[in-house]
Amino acid sequence: MAVKIQVTRPTKMELARLKRRHKLAARIQKIVKDRLSLLVMEFLQTVQECAAVREQLQSEFDQAYRAFCVAWGYHGKVPLEKEMSLAEMPFTVSAGTRNVAGVKLPFFDIEKGEASAARVQNRLDGSSVLDQSIERSKKCLETIVHLTELQNSLDLLGTEINKVKRINNALEFIVIPALDVTIRYLNMKFEERDREETARLKYVKQLLEKKEAIAY
Repeated sequence: MAVKIQVTRPTKMELARLKRRHKLAARIQKIVKDRLSLLVMEFLQTVQECAAVREQLQSEFDQAYRAFCVAWGYHGKVPLEKEMSLAEMPFTVSAGTRNVAGVKLPFFDIEKGEASAARVQNRLDGSSVLDQSIERSKKCLETIVHLTELQNSLDLLGTEINKVKRINNALEFIVIPALDVTIRYLNMKFEERDREETARLKYVKQLLEKKEAIAY
């Protein structure tokens, strides 16, 4: 149940001020609802993308695991560990942000580099089995970076959605209903006051008419 706002002096100026507040609150609520819709749409889209990337990462892990098992059986433990210790993926991750409905979401961009000459020379003694396992590991690393970006975005969007929901609920169930109740109360009070004033004027008019009738 909405609680009436405490008004120190029930005047028509105060009523006009409350009506302006009501109009402003309704306008703000519309903006908040639109922003909430955008955030929810972005959240659902990110959830779908995150689920797809998770499946992709699981598939890449499976492929990398099978490739390592084949390399282990083909070359043995020691050559495989030596080869993996020399394997490198020269890349840089540049972090940025993108603005979605006022929320700054992280953005990671991977820039690949070229392997060193010494590394290329060492790879001449390798095999296609080792190359395949190393390449699949690199794909897993790229997908992990992408999944990290999506999960961080989900956390930020979820936090912001909860915050915007609380603001919208406060406007919809507390602020605006309280303004409605107070405006109705003041309108009824002023209508009652106008009726009393009208009745008083009629009574005064009747008295004046009686005095004039007695005078004549």
